[in-house]
Amino acid sequence: MDVEGQDNHLKAYGVTYWTLEKQLKVKWLLNYKGGSFLLPDSEEIQRECQIRGVSFEVISNSKAEEILNMIASPSQNMEAVVLEKAPKIAVYTPKGLQPWDDAVTMVLTYAEIPYETVYDEEVLNDALLLYDWLHLHHEDFTGQYGKFYRAYRSASWYIQEKKDAEALAASLGYSKVSEEKLAVAKKIRDYVIGGGFMFAMCSATDSFDIALSAEGVDICEPMFDGDGSDAGYQNKIDYSKTFAFKDFLLERSPNVYEFSSIDMTRKRRIPMTTDYFTLMDFSAKWDPIPSMLCQNHTALVKGFMGQTTSFTREEIKSNVLVMGENKTNGEAKYIHGIKGKGFFTFYGGHDPEDYTHKVGDPKTELDLHPTSPGYRLILNNVLFPAAKKKKQKT
Repeated sequence: MDVEGQDNHLKAYGVTYWTLEKQLKVKWLLNYKGGSFLLPDSEEIQRECQIRGVSFEVISNSKAEEILNMIASPSQNMEAVVLEKAPKIAVYTPKGLQPWDDAVTMVLTYAEIPYETVYDEEVLNDALLLYDWLHLHHEDFTGQYGKFYRAYRSASWYIQEKKDAEALAASLGYSKVSEEKLAVAKKIRDYVIGGGFMFAMCSATDSFDIALSAEGVDICEPMFDGDGSDAGYQNKIDYSKTFAFKDFLLERSPNVYEFSSIDMTRKRRIPMTTDYFTLMDFSAKWDPIPSMLCQNHTALVKGFMGQTTSFTREEIKSNVLVMGENKTNGEAKYIHGIKGKGFFTFYGGHDPEDYTHKVGDPKTELDLHPTSPGYRLILNNVLFPAAKKKKQKT
């Protein structure tokens, strides 16, 4: 899985997942040749690699033993993690068409990793208990319709989306979309606390935490929910209820395409040509979880924008791990934390291979980006629940 050795990094994850589905175990060799996978040898697996265009090398048992012994050496920052079971994957996404697309859905489809979709009704009916891994599609859990009001309030898709959201909330017994979305966010919170793994990108990251922190507080202006917001609502925000963020200031204006001070999009002064973020280097033996989530063939990954592009460092809780950062701008791009018995990862930006994805832009063709390091980070998270858990030591 290093730069030279692999023609299609993304589909390699699909072959690994496919192997796990066959009830076979895989070893993930952290920090060995870009985080390579050691699969059992069979003609069927070799054929599957060839069909999918995945590069592989057949090695003898003695060579495998030699590699594993080398990895086990205390002098090597490497580890062999056993992957045991193909995780059952859910993508939280609306049933209808969206005026944007979703990087996780695209890469799962490209890597040929099966997933099922869920939305508010399924979440509120406890369907998440059936899944090991949940991705939150580009979403707004605050009931402000993505803060698209100023630019798109006259667009037919925006009007229809608002109407559909209100109808769904009413059918589920809620008088406001914000109240219904809060109930969904709390169900997702409970899923994670109970042992689930939640992965979110773009606006699903900060809007999720904002919704939890604003429980019982009306932060929506009249154009969103029909009545005024609570007076002085900023002082009523409860940061203890969030997963990752603290001390943020909410954006009050409905005409500003921003939720809060968490996001760095409007504070950035970085040209596209120099916009990269760096993956942190963790001890594979002592900290296998962040090591797994950061496996890549490069430590320097192209930046990309989104409604929520990246996170203000000072507003991240001290118990949350920053795994990727843009040092020039002092911003966090890729963070991870533990909540109860479960885990969450927040990844800023919308599409790792589309720098400024706009509403209505064509979707990314991943055939053109089979070795994308930005997309690899998503797939690291997909495989993480398959790992035989070891207690984190730091």
